Amino acid sequence: MKSATVSALALSTVLFSASAVFAQELATKDRIGLADAAKTLVVRLTNDSPNNSDPAIAEGYQKLFVEFIKKHPDWKLQMQFMSSDIGTEQAKMLEQAKAGNAPDCAAVDSFVLSQFMVNHVLADFTPYFSKEEVADLFPFIRDGITDKDKTIRAWWWDTDLRVLYRNKSVVSDAPKTWDDLKKAALASTKEGMEGVLFNGGRWEGTTFDWLANYWALGGKLVDDSGKPVFGEGENKEKFLKALNYFKDLVDSGAAPKRVTTIANYDDMNAAAAAATTALFIGGNWQYAQLKTTLDPDEFKNWTFSPIPGPTADQKSTGTGGWTVASFSKDKEKIEMCANLARDVYMGPANALQQQLPTRKSLFDKYEVFSTEANKTFANALVDGQARPGVPIYPEISNQIQIMMGDVLSGTKKPEEALDAAFSAAMEAYKRL
Repeated sequence: MKSATVSALALSTVLFSASAVFAQELATKDRIGLADAAKTLVVRLTNDSPNNSDPAIAEGYQKLFVEFIKKHPDWKLQMQFMSSDIGTEQAKMLEQAKAGNAPDCAAVDSFVLSQFMVNHVLADFTPYFSKEEVADLFPFIRDGITDKDKTIRAWWWDTDLRVLYRNKSVVSDAPKTWDDLKKAALASTKEGMEGVLFNGGRWEGTTFDWLANYWALGGKLVDDSGKPVFGEGENKEKFLKALNYFKDLVDSGAAPKRVTTIANYDDMNAAAAAATTALFIGGNWQYAQLKTTLDPDEFKNWTFSPIPGPTADQKSTGTGGWTVASFSKDKEKIEMCANLARDVYMGPANALQQQLPTRKSLFDKYEVFSTEANKTFANALVDGQARPGVPIYPEISNQIQIMMGDVLSGTKKPEEALDAAFSAAMEAYKRL
């Protein structure tokens, strides 16, 4: 019996070792698949990949990629990874695509997807996803990935939303209105906190997090033709109201002046860990980060709720996420890229990173999304609003970032700053 057990263990060890060696052969730092595979797909990804800085996430992705390539033994994936400067990376990739030098398959940020569409550099993904899969997408996702001809130009696999985080031991009740949040933040400063934190520095997060307040008022950035309208008529009034709300938070001391330098969600996590804030506006993904960052007893004090609106009934939240798209003209490569989007990202990667799926049915398929927190996030998506899929949006965002810095620092008055932002956006629109 002992001999049989030893033999079984030895065989198991040999098989495990062989499997491990095979996996190593299939996965190197810049290649997934056998080196001598006949076909090559050049893939450019973010850290949502084996390049993730979290070793456990990186290992999870490597397993998913190896399992994927085992189904396609004639192929190897030549891996390229983007830096954290996503704006520059996406702009560079668009120029490469226009010149015909883009990778075969790549991650495209959903908020710049329209720029790639209008430049006609994206392959047609329509044949590779079923009508049922498309119908299962949240409406704002479905609209975002299809062009004017209803052709699917990318597959949007994860989404997110912004919420208000709070330390319950300091702020017991969830603020539901702008006034509630100001009062709660001011009260927290009397306990040694620095008030509510939010992105106010020069980056996309500043625009996107603040837009929830403008959208809650019913404001629009562009009209149906894609022309900027946020600086005129009723939209201007709503814009100034939402802008003055943030200005008042800083002027009153409900938010610290240092928000004008915050351009990274990690700063909010750090403040929570240091117990210097009890309130911040952040992304749903930060809930899991707080869980790993804070002591269990401290994490129990943290919860989240919808971003407060001008009234309790007026609320909105920004939704974003990443897509996978192909720049190839080779049908085999386009199909391989679509297979990668389906088999690795559409579900498995959502579960691995706890990033919200874009299909309703996947919330029931994966146990990780059955938690109360993720159910709450899923329910909140009904108030979600994506950035307008128009070519002028990146410049509108850029101008709002500049405007926010000018207003929150007191360099310009709100209406003066808005007029400057709108004028600059219109000039850029005329050049498109």
